[in-house]
Amino acid sequence: MGKYHSDQKDINFNLLDVLKVHEHEKYGFGENDIKDIVNQFDKFVEGEVFPSREKSDEEGVKLTDEGVIVSESLQGVHKSYHDNGWFALGMPEAIGGAPVSEALYAACSSLAVGANTGWMMYPGLSRAALNVIHLKGDEYLKSTYVAPMMEGRWGGTMCLTESGAGSDVGALRSTATPIEGTKYNIKGVKIFISGGESDLYENNVHLVLARTPNAPEGTKGISLFVVPRYVVNEDGSLGANNDVKCTKIEHKMGIHCSATCEVTFGTNGNCEGYLIGGEFEGMSTMFIMMNEARLYCGIQGESQANLTYLMSLNYSKERGQFGKEIVHHPDVKRLLLSMRARARGMRALALYTANLFDLEKTDEKYKSYIEFLTPVCKSYFSDEGFNVSVDSLQVHGGYGYCTEYGVEQFVRDTKIASIYEGTNGIQAIDFVMRKILKDDGKTFQSILKDISSFVGKLDSSFANEQKLFTEILKSTQNIAGHMMKLAAEKNFSQILQHATNFQQFMSYILVAWRLGESALVAQSKTDGDASYLNSKQEDFKVYCSYELSKGISLARSLTDLEVDITNIEI
Repeated sequence: MGKYHSDQKDINFNLLDVLKVHEHEKYGFGENDIKDIVNQFDKFVEGEVFPSREKSDEEGVKLTDEGVIVSESLQGVHKSYHDNGWFALGMPEAIGGAPVSEALYAACSSLAVGANTGWMMYPGLSRAALNVIHLKGDEYLKSTYVAPMMEGRWGGTMCLTESGAGSDVGALRSTATPIEGTKYNIKGVKIFISGGESDLYENNVHLVLARTPNAPEGTKGISLFVVPRYVVNEDGSLGANNDVKCTKIEHKMGIHCSATCEVTFGTNGNCEGYLIGGEFEGMSTMFIMMNEARLYCGIQGESQANLTYLMSLNYSKERGQFGKEIVHHPDVKRLLLSMRARARGMRALALYTANLFDLEKTDEKYKSYIEFLTPVCKSYFSDEGFNVSVDSLQVHGGYGYCTEYGVEQFVRDTKIASIYEGTNGIQAIDFVMRKILKDDGKTFQSILKDISSFVGKLDSSFANEQKLFTEILKSTQNIAGHMMKLAAEKNFSQILQHATNFQQFMSYILVAWRLGESALVAQSKTDGDASYLNSKQEDFKVYCSYELSKGISLARSLTDLEVDITNIEI
């Protein structure tokens, strides 16, 4: 297996020089404190998380008579993650957490996700489920579930998908029949449930979408329920099985150590769940979890891209061919520079977006920024994380195709991120229909104004990039006008067939913008590592040349192609 690498210099540059997260006074962390947290977490990832990656991938998970058993290699790292307080990082102090800025948490999370994506899904989903219970649960739910989940004894899941419903959540058939108060009898089968059952936890706490009697059709009739695997007694101890069982595990292309389960509720009619949020508020309550999950789903791509790039860079400096290390061959260097620009660009946009969660607490406009950027982060990072992983395999050549260096696992593990948590096609529809058209383009124009302001700051050393950006921004306004016109004509078929390309087009712009802002900060610094600071400026130039330039052709296809593909037979 390849050796673990990280780029603390780039992480700290983003956090401190660009985003200035140390200025979030409520957290009380100075620059050195933040650097120390990143450094200590990175040591934990290198020493405990990354070594579990290969073994847990080989061993996968097993469905036994006692339940789902995960690789033994995960037990130690999982316990250590909680015992050392890393699960508490970024969680509210009121429930035993250690509050830090969201960008700092995202940076640390990215290191762990890149090192072992499949394992990190367990605590990642537990954190998201715990947030829902803490924010929306009544006193019983909070007093019963929060503490054992914080301690890592109980783990959480998100149960949406059903056979036949898939991405069409409104078509689900699981039912919830009232018993008394907020207690309901739950019956149904959920599929593709990440971490749906495992022996990492004493109890698995499921957040389940289901329909109450006489609920209206579609998503408006869905409610959300907390459904434990084991009954929780009044004293907090665990009782009998709550008529909840994993009835199947999926054998997958990647993320082998993540238990992807079919979970059956109420086979014997004895499954009890508790309503969380109001009746018929299931989707809005679940979106607390889903929005967070989608950002961190994108970070699965970003994180693996950054790690596999560094592994490829190291390999290219050691591997000799034709009398010199392959890093010195122009085509390999081109590929590596492109990988670095894309990987760092994803990190820049990911941490920028995470930081908005802190900024929105004092400026309401950033809430709409988060909603606008979330589908882009999820889709672009997952797609490009996969592409960078493929390029990493290419740099390693035949050795990359074998398991020896561990890079082929990045290809397998990264691909799923473009499929689950809402396929990237669905993200594109959400981006165009809800985040632009439904908003009348207000957030879209506000972000474009920020980008235009950035373009105006570029000096002669970035003349080519400024020229390209100016052309792209003109195209952006043309595309937006075209989309608005199609919407006014109710020609939604044309809009939907172009949604993915438009989201991709905007992704290029947004990533280039964040790389450009980093380049300007690097250009203005008079101290620090000159080679690294120069690399930040080169990242921006390389990305514009290889990636942003693709927006020119995409723009033409978005405005000039008037063929309605729904009329074409296949």
